Amino acid sequence: MDHREIARAESERGELVLRERRPGPDDPEGTPTALELRANGVFVMDTVEVATERALATAALAAVASPRAVVVGGLGLGYTMHEVLADTRVEVCAVVEVEEALVGWMRDGTVPHGPALLADARVKVVVADVAVAVAEARAASYDLVLLDVDNGPGYLVHDANAALYARPFLEAVRTVLRPGGAVVVWSASEAPELATVMDGVYDAVEAVALDVRLQERDEQYWLYLGRVDDY
Repeated sequence: MDHREIARAESERGELVLRERRPGPDDPEGTPTALELRANGVFVMDTVEVATERALATAALAAVASPRAVVVGGLGLGYTMHEVLADTRVEVCAVVEVEEALVGWMRDGTVPHGPALLADARVKVVVADVAVAVAEARAASYDLVLLDVDNGPGYLVHDANAALYARPFLEAVRTVLRPGGAVVVWSASEAPELATVMDGVYDAVEAVALDVRLQERDEQYWLYLGRVDDY
């Protein structure tokens, strides 16, 4: 594989790099060119294996009867948001992303599919820490909250994100959910401790394993879904 840096940004959280990954002479025929996002040198996602980002949205959308208002925590390269917007029941999609540079790359076409996604009238982009955005949201204002802001509690990109898997934040998320609503948390590895914490906050909790093929490796990712009863 040949790599070429497309964009780079520095923030108080460190370095964010977008690079293009092109197949080299030793790669199998048909290997696609991809964009790859890294934070502080840690792989976040690319544009080839996006099944888990889509599965995050699909599982969440299937968990509630009327997902009119949705929060997507973590913009990434937009694939979770894309899947949410494909559901005609969705009237509002609030995307919360702490890295302003990433939002800019999506808006200005550095990420080629970004401008069309952000042009959807249902999209509202909030540049903020997701914990702050949740704390400032009105109670019972959303039907779904999708959290893909890190690699899960076992593989933190930023140490401060550990708080996003702890009870106080998960309780705050519950307060913004309407009756019948749900939260889905993405994790790069099985996280039984997260399931235990969520079980003390939500009315029903489910762990879903996802088998994926990532850069010639078999991987297993996890979704943790917490539901609020419809009273």
